[in-house]
Amino acid sequence: MDTLFQPYRLNGTLTLANRFMMAPLTRCMAGPGLVPTEQMAAYYGRRADIGLIISEATIIRPDGQGYPNTPGIYSPEQIAGWKQVTEAVHAKGGKIFAQLWHVGRLSHPFFHHAEVLAPSAVAHEGTVPRMRELVYQVPRALTVAEIGQLVEDYAQAAANAIEAGFDGVEIHGANGYLIDQFLHHSSNLRTDQYGQTPENMSRFALEVVDAINARIGSERVGLRLSPGAYVHLAGSPADRAVFDHLLAELNKRALAYLHLGIFDDSLTFDYLDGRASDYLRAHYDGHLVGVGNYSAETASEAIKADRFDLVAIGRPLIANPDYLSKLKAAEPLVPYSEAMLAELV
Repeated sequence: MDTLFQPYRLNGTLTLANRFMMAPLTRCMAGPGLVPTEQMAAYYGRRADIGLIISEATIIRPDGQGYPNTPGIYSPEQIAGWKQVTEAVHAKGGKIFAQLWHVGRLSHPFFHHAEVLAPSAVAHEGTVPRMRELVYQVPRALTVAEIGQLVEDYAQAAANAIEAGFDGVEIHGANGYLIDQFLHHSSNLRTDQYGQTPENMSRFALEVVDAINARIGSERVGLRLSPGAYVHLAGSPADRAVFDHLLAELNKRALAYLHLGIFDDSLTFDYLDGRASDYLRAHYDGHLVGVGNYSAETASEAIKADRFDLVAIGRPLIANPDYLSKLKAAEPLVPYSEAMLAELV
């Protein structure tokens, strides 16, 4: 596993201490006003030896919230709270990106007393996690003007992240949330310039990428994508053409990396000809982050086989703040359990 512990150069301004990343892990532990807390700063600081920490998904504006107590990055108080986090990570020599998030149709008026907005008026069936009494509602389809405002809000959130001391941002375009809802036919029924064709369905994602790149510099921008619909969405064979086009366009742009969004990378998708990670590797030319139930051993094998360049670790890092030191010492890892979600350790 020596390769995993070697420095990795993402670009001319960012070299990681190793090939491990901390996957974004929603913990629902923000304080009043969705402000990050000192406890969160200590939590991230304890994991600062990871090559790059990706923060828990962070709301770009109030109507982007879909879970209780998830942090935002749109108010001065939230920016100040995140400064505590980034300072804790940097004090130990670490690097951290903020993951920028809007949940789209997976929101609920309970959180913000406003309409739920999405590409199309198609509800997600089910109830809000951790608040099962809340049933998802039929969203209102965004107007073209509102889509333009969202692009600006993403760019402002990225600027806020840099003000808060983050080393960069990861755009959350995966897991069935707002950007991903534009990219799949089951959730995008639009007939305007944001729907129907691969070019149109990719437009919003590319506008967000371009706006953030222009605001903070492409070397500070990553993107997470889920070409295989596996959560919050139904997949369609027609989705393949959307992602073929999107990835071809991303190859014309600079990004720090592309990050697969999936819980288990052993899943296969007929319309992707197999695993989503292999599909991304075949179609994207830049740095690729693998994720989805990898151990250090299986990640090392995948990297040696050139399936991806870095690996994001999730639940094992919740259970083991000292994950890297345990690996180096060949010590057993503490198994993850859902009970661990009750507190930040």
